Amino acid sequence: MAVVLSHPIQYYAPWFRRIAAEASLTIRVFYLSDHGIASHQDAQFSRTFSWDTDLLSGYDHEFIPNAARHPDVTRFQGLKNPLLRKALDSFKPDTLLLFGYAYRPHLGLLIRRPAPIIFRGDSHLLGGPPPSKMKRWLLRIIYGRCAAFLPVGRANADYFRHYGVPDGKLFSAPHCVDQSHFTPNAARLAEAAQLRASLHIPSNARVVLFAGKLMPKKRPDLLLAAFIQARTPDAHLVFSGEGELLENLKTVAAGNPHIHFLPFANQSAMPARYFLGDVFVLPSEGRHETWGLATNEAMHLQRPVILSDHVGCHTDLLIPGQTGWLFRAGDQAGLAGALREALSLPREKLTAMGRAAAQHAAAFNYDSATAGLRAAVKSVARTS
Repeated sequence: MAVVLSHPIQYYAPWFRRIAAEASLTIRVFYLSDHGIASHQDAQFSRTFSWDTDLLSGYDHEFIPNAARHPDVTRFQGLKNPLLRKALDSFKPDTLLLFGYAYRPHLGLLIRRPAPIIFRGDSHLLGGPPPSKMKRWLLRIIYGRCAAFLPVGRANADYFRHYGVPDGKLFSAPHCVDQSHFTPNAARLAEAAQLRASLHIPSNARVVLFAGKLMPKKRPDLLLAAFIQARTPDAHLVFSGEGELLENLKTVAAGNPHIHFLPFANQSAMPARYFLGDVFVLPSEGRHETWGLATNEAMHLQRPVILSDHVGCHTDLLIPGQTGWLFRAGDQAGLAGALREALSLPREKLTAMGRAAAQHAAAFNYDSATAGLRAAVKSVARTS
C-alpha cells in the first residue's frame, strides 16, 4: 500500500509504525514536503519551528521533491511534485491511502489513479453555511473516484454520506494520538507544578487551559470574554500557544492577574501544559475545526473538556456531564455558564470526570484505526 501525505505529521507517524507492524500490510509513505522535519516558517504559529519528536523511524518512507514556486502545505498550489507518479509506478501499489484532496498532486491522483484509492479526510458539516451546489457536485465526483473511506468519527462519516458515499464504503478509523506520549507520570506533574509556580498561580487554584494556535477559527477571544464574564474569583485562565490574536488577547487581559500567556511548546513539553490545567477548553467556531486532536491529548491526561458544538470530535469524545461540557459555538454566555459549572465542582468530582475522560478516550487508538484500514483493504481487494 502506498500512502500519500503532504508532510510528516506528529499524529500520523505513530500510526504508520503501527501499520508497518502488520504482517498483512506492506506500506511506503510518500511525503510531498519536509515541513515539520526541516525548520519552516509557520504563519499560524507566527514562528519558525520543527517538531522535536521522531516522525520518520519505524516505517518505509520517501520524500518526493516539491517544485512549487512558493512551497506551502496550507495552500492548494503549495505542493508540486512531478516525480510522484514515477515513484508510485516504481513501487507498484495494490492500494493507495490518500490523505485529503486539497492539493494539486492529490487531485492528479484522483483523476488518474495508480491504484484503488482509500480516502482519509476529517471534514464535517457542523458549522457554517450549507455547501454550494457546485461544491456538492464536485465532491460527489471526487469521492466517486475512491474505493473506500476511513472516517475519523461520526460527524466525518455523516459528511461522506452527505456527498453520496454509501455505508458499505465507510470503515471507521478513529482520529487518535500517541497515548504513550500523553500518559500521566510524576515528572510531568512536577514540571506542571513548576509552570504553575512561575505564573504565580496558587497550588489550590483552578486553572482553565487553552492550548493551540491563537487564531480566529479557534475563538480564544470568546474564551477570554467568557472567563471574564463567568466571574470565578479564584480561577485562572492560561493560554498556551502563539498566533495572530496573541497581542489582541494580551491587550484585553492587561492588568488581570488571573489571565496568563505561555509561549509555543513543542510536542515534548505539551503533557506538562495539559497538567497545568484542571479543565481544557476548545471553543472553535465554523467548519474548520475538523476534529481537535488536542482534545484527545487533554483527555488522555485525565482532563475533562469544554467544547463548542462545532468541534468535530464532540460527537465522539464528549459525553456531557461525564467527560466534559458542550456549549453552542459562539455563545459567550453558554461558555461562561459551562466554566462556572466546571470550576464550582468539588475537586474530587472534577478529578473523577478526568478519569472518565481518559477511560473514554482510550478507545481512540492506533489499533482501532489500523483495524478499520485493514477492513477497507480487504473490501477493496474483493471488489477490484
